[in-house]
Amino acid sequence: MASPLYQSIEILSREKGIDPEIVVTAVEDAIALATRKFYKTTENMRGEFDRETGEIRAYVYKTVVGTAEEVEDADNQLTLEQARELAPEVEIGGELRFYKDTSPLGRIAAQMAKQVIFQKVREAERDTVFQEYGDKAGEILNATVKRQEPMDVIFDLGKAEARMPKREQSRLEQFAVGERVRVVLLRVDRAAKGPQVIVSRAAPALVQSLFQSEVPEIYDGTVQVKAIAREAGERTKIAVQSRDKDVDPVGACVGMKGMRVQSIIRELRGEKIDIIEYSDEITTFAEKALQPAKVSRVSITDLAEKQLEVIVDDTQLSLAIGKKGQNVRLAAKLLGWKIDIKSEEEKRQEVEQAMQAMSGGPSTPIEQVTELEHGIMEKLIAAGITTVESVADMTEEELGEVPGIGEKSVEKIATAVRNYFLQLSQASAQPAEQVEASNSDEESAMSKTPEEILAAEGAANGSIEEVDSVSTEQIAEAEDELSLSDANDAADAREAEIEMENDTLDQLVDDAQEFSREEVDNDGHNRD
Repeated sequence: MASPLYQSIEILSREKGIDPEIVVTAVEDAIALATRKFYKTTENMRGEFDRETGEIRAYVYKTVVGTAEEVEDADNQLTLEQARELAPEVEIGGELRFYKDTSPLGRIAAQMAKQVIFQKVREAERDTVFQEYGDKAGEILNATVKRQEPMDVIFDLGKAEARMPKREQSRLEQFAVGERVRVVLLRVDRAAKGPQVIVSRAAPALVQSLFQSEVPEIYDGTVQVKAIAREAGERTKIAVQSRDKDVDPVGACVGMKGMRVQSIIRELRGEKIDIIEYSDEITTFAEKALQPAKVSRVSITDLAEKQLEVIVDDTQLSLAIGKKGQNVRLAAKLLGWKIDIKSEEEKRQEVEQAMQAMSGGPSTPIEQVTELEHGIMEKLIAAGITTVESVADMTEEELGEVPGIGEKSVEKIATAVRNYFLQLSQASAQPAEQVEASNSDEESAMSKTPEEILAAEGAANGSIEEVDSVSTEQIAEAEDELSLSDANDAADAREAEIEMENDTLDQLVDDAQEFSREEVDNDGHNRD
């Protein structure tokens, strides 16, 4: 029958999950060390534990060598002749035991033995934990909440305790002692106070394991989980792909009326989950990863650095970015690419600035704005604002920050700049109108008689007195011009006049006025 001491060792071994022989060896090593310290000897010493009686003994052992010349350590070796005097059957290489009395060891030696036993047990426990959990990193384990510390949660795994640090916890979760939960095994640390098994409830592997247990298509490999991006307690994006064209990967994960995904959401205490269909085309995958926002277009800006540029409508920008940038951050994690997201307006301004930079860009001095008061202009120049374009690009808030510029001055500046650009646009459109009007006048002049030309010119000038100022020489020239008998020559002359510059057209008008003056004078003489 085993002694009470050995029965206690067995109980301790079961609690720690280690082999009882490891504890027995620790006890024997402890008594040997304590005996050596007590007798202050350098002799080789071992301990011996009797499982039946519970007696612990310590002995010195010496190795047998052939002759005296072969003895190197007199304390731990003896010759064959000396050994056979004590034990006639001993051979070279054998050992002889010399037991030591352990009864006078005392309290100090016992305390030393206790420390050695504890150290050996801790080392054995650490080795056992490493053998059990060292190769299970990433696996899902069932654990029971043992206690809660200020920052950590301690779980009981059965053969060891596990610790879940604050950073590996979800902010939505609160645990009660004795509650059973599923955790992800991260790693096993060799700590000085014992083995530390680190588990997590924030790892993406937990979501993948939950989907695998809830979705049969994932379990049998029909649907594959290609990527997961998670911010524990907030949102998770998971990309899935089907190996069977007849199976919808997203629908399989959602389940009938959302039952499958709702079960996982309950397990995660209400964490939001976005299920996305995976695509090998990175631009298509990026559009889906940014859901629920609608993306206008996606382009690759740097293939080596894995950078994408995403353009969205102005109304979709905040939705694409998400709360505190969460949506675009998770999408970038899911893709493994850097995402630069811009609105349509931002992209347009960027293109305009690039075009201006290529062309040198407009630079109009602010003095060109004549409606701007001299005092306001001096304040703007003093602040380093010297061009009209720089003023136009500034907001009202930025103008208000200029020293000496108040609200009324901001309104005056805005009005003056607006009027300046309005006048500039009108001036740029006027030359085209003038050219069109000139062509129209030339065509009408060909089809009008001198009397019609005179009436139009007189209406433009506003009085008959200007017609009276036409000289007699001009009238004579007009008469000569109109008295041409050859109609063909008159037509050729008219075509030549149309091809002349604007001054030729004016001369034609003057000739018509002279002819009309003659008619007016004739009418006057007849009335007299």
